[in-house]
Amino acid sequence: MTSVHPPVLVVGAGPVGLVAALTLLQNGIPVRIIDEDHHPRIGQRGVGTWPRSLEVYNFLDVSEVNSQGKSPPPLRSYKPGTLEPLKDSSMDPHMEPSPAIPFHGLKLMGQQLLDVILRRHLEKFSCSVEMGTKLCSFEQFDEGVTAILAKNGISETFDTKWIIGADGAKSVVRKQLGLTFLGETRDDIRIVTGDIRLTSVGLDKVHWHRFGNFNERGLSLRATDEIAEDGWQFFLYGRELDLTKIAESEELVFETIALLIPTEITFEKVVWMSDFRANIRMVNKFSEGRVFVAGDAAHPMGGQGLNSGVQDAFNLGWKLALVQKGLANKSLLETYSTERLPVISEMLEVTTSMLDKATASRDWSAGRSPVLCMLGINCRFSTIVLDEFVSSVERKPINAYGVLDEGHLEAGDRAPDAPNMLQVGGAELNTTTLFGLYRPWYHTMLVFAPSLADATSILGALEAYDKSVVRSAVVLPSSASVTPVPSPDLVLVDREGYAYSAYLVEAGQTKVFVIRPDGVIGAIVHGTEGVKKYFSKIFLDA
Repeated sequence: MTSVHPPVLVVGAGPVGLVAALTLLQNGIPVRIIDEDHHPRIGQRGVGTWPRSLEVYNFLDVSEVNSQGKSPPPLRSYKPGTLEPLKDSSMDPHMEPSPAIPFHGLKLMGQQLLDVILRRHLEKFSCSVEMGTKLCSFEQFDEGVTAILAKNGISETFDTKWIIGADGAKSVVRKQLGLTFLGETRDDIRIVTGDIRLTSVGLDKVHWHRFGNFNERGLSLRATDEIAEDGWQFFLYGRELDLTKIAESEELVFETIALLIPTEITFEKVVWMSDFRANIRMVNKFSEGRVFVAGDAAHPMGGQGLNSGVQDAFNLGWKLALVQKGLANKSLLETYSTERLPVISEMLEVTTSMLDKATASRDWSAGRSPVLCMLGINCRFSTIVLDEFVSSVERKPINAYGVLDEGHLEAGDRAPDAPNMLQVGGAELNTTTLFGLYRPWYHTMLVFAPSLADATSILGALEAYDKSVVRSAVVLPSSASVTPVPSPDLVLVDREGYAYSAYLVEAGQTKVFVIRPDGVIGAIVHGTEGVKKYFSKIFLDA
């Protein structure tokens, strides 16, 4: 059986594959998404969604991750052998709320629920995951890729243009590409984690409970109604525990938890569990020809791995869409690897350091810092970003996984938000946010100018570009008139000064920001020539 159709085959339907598919679908690119498992995965698994990922979901219009996700409960540890509290601490590094940062805290949502939400969004585009469908092999050609798939023992030859491998740490796609998998598996850091149903005397659902410690034997329990009314996510760890045996036996899980909590417990069942060890590895590159890897297929490290994978997919999606539409040169796809490799390399260093501190101090919250929020991640070093306000002499060494500095902004940084923007370019006055403008299927050119007249010539430069992939907005200072003005472009008045403050623009200044479809600042330029220069790196014949 031979079939042809969607130009992109996504292999793996966890959150990374689903985000890749959704980004492409919103860009108007048909997708086929398959998963080897016969049924959707169960289990909480990686539950933390950090602020930068919440922004990605916001751009994709997947608001449920923020609205239904829970803030992490305080972590409570106990005196050995008792239910007497020893210490309360936070899993969420403190970050001050700011108008430029709409999501400033960690949100918890199990992958089982996250997958359901993302699948619903795919269904709006008449796209559903084909379960029980395995990628056996593929062969690349100049014009496409031929994949051999198998379902229920029946083989299928599928011709497509591109493959995205989001098929996890044991990725078939990565292995077939022959990518080098650099790093180590840390046998000294092992955890049995899973979902369990139990009731107990004296354990509230307000705290994330921790008994024992990392070095000997320990347990962490977090209540979650995503599993059931009596549902908990559990983590068992410690060198004195035989974690390999425990991972194979529900009875041993019950026994171990009962030993570690000095109270009466009634066990219902283990819903799901897995043996986890710190696998600190990454690929040497994220693509080869027409085939890409993302998420655990490229870097299977817990803690920030899922968030990084979602951000991989979002970085790749808009670029692949432009190339597939014939609007960008295939060389644009090379920047997926060059932009993501330094981020992942530094992410592994940061999370490994935190892991070491946590185990050495026996404190899970040790070493946690605002860098985890992922808002300082940047690609200032990328060949396709342009900043006319920073000289090459001023450029610092690559710090792709930095801490956010709201007093400094360069091309390649995350674009800040700004609320209470007054829209005056139509018949009615409406308010919006800058994040309300940014979407994954077009660039947004923000022209900060003292008046609409000052922006006119720059707006004219956009006439050369396809309106479906480039949009514009003029941002006027608070002193500007709020009278509705006839204009084909969006005109915003920054009433509270939030945008001028976040983008570090002075009231009398004219400054242009080009925001990429992934919410990254592609360019900061003076005017028309800078805009043209930036887009010449993105679009064909620009």
